[in-house]
Amino acid sequence: MSGLYFHIPFCRQACTYCDFHFSTNKTHQAAVLDAMELELIRRNKELGDATVSTIYFGGGTPSLLDPERIAAFIQQARDLFRVDRDAEVTLEANPDDITAERLAEWKSTGITRISLGTQSFRDDRLRFMGRTHNAAHALKSINLIANAGFKTWTIDLIYGLPEMELAEWDEQLRIALDHGMPHLSAYCLTVEPRTALAHQVKKGLVHMPEDDAQSAQFDRLMERMDEAGLDHYEISNFGRPGHYARHNTSYWEGASYLGIGPSAHSFFGNSRRWNVANNAGYAKALKEGTTYWEGETLTPVQRTNERLMTGLRTQWGVEIEALEVDALRINSSALERYVSKGQAMVRDGRLVLTKAGRHFADRIASDLFVTDDDR
Repeated sequence: MSGLYFHIPFCRQACTYCDFHFSTNKTHQAAVLDAMELELIRRNKELGDATVSTIYFGGGTPSLLDPERIAAFIQQARDLFRVDRDAEVTLEANPDDITAERLAEWKSTGITRISLGTQSFRDDRLRFMGRTHNAAHALKSINLIANAGFKTWTIDLIYGLPEMELAEWDEQLRIALDHGMPHLSAYCLTVEPRTALAHQVKKGLVHMPEDDAQSAQFDRLMERMDEAGLDHYEISNFGRPGHYARHNTSYWEGASYLGIGPSAHSFFGNSRRWNVANNAGYAKALKEGTTYWEGETLTPVQRTNERLMTGLRTQWGVEIEALEVDALRINSSALERYVSKGQAMVRDGRLVLTKAGRHFADRIASDLFVTDDDR
């Protein structure tokens, strides 16, 4: 199983917290999109005979593109690769791009799943985050998507906002659940370098909440989703059976994927590469046939640690025997410590985090990391 990822690096405006590669200047849009089609042609052998089971349009804001361009990418992928007839094809969309007509066009192109960047149902929070939609847009778009006939759909919400009380987060979750969402991705707000939010925090204009407040909101998130029957299958993702995100799950399970577009990453089992994060430079390099990417071959130690970092975020954990470095060389004292604290367990040959351990997934994984000195 393999996946295709298309990075559409254009947005109407910058969100205050976002550190993904994007531009609000559309000067190079046509050249970038043409270059992406050329990159897809040039790299059509890199997945070998593997079946492409998922296609994902991320960004940026893919919903800014004309449906005809989305359709062209999907058709080109089907022409060049062995795409599963039942492939999951996801489009990230902003609420202010959603209309009944546009949804019907996307569905006709082959999109099977909409990922809606809701983030909040409060206008003041949306303004703080620099979002272009309002709460009314969000609610209307959810209703339209729910009735548009897609196989599945999901919404994003953000918690851990400045001065966010538990009651406010409860209300956000209630609204989402009342609208029948089959899947939720919920992320704790983080301050990334070189973002508007980082500048606001540095200047003392914004004060981020204490860890305890964010932890309590994560606990409430897990409780409410469990009560509603949504499985907590990855740290930030909850879904009803049959509605898990297949594309992202393939990332966490270590499947190969091909990334197309500026800043897009690719992974091939024991190597990865990443494209230049510059729209004009990317388009120019593809046109001239020059190098537009960098890459590396992963050592067994790096591969093992990557599997720990991604696998421990999921409900399935990590199959110990599948790790590429002898499991005995994992930091056994750290493992024993987390097991004794009730934050991790070994079940059916797999290392899995408990509910308590999910609060510390990245820390636990990094504490278990193998180093070259351990070999």
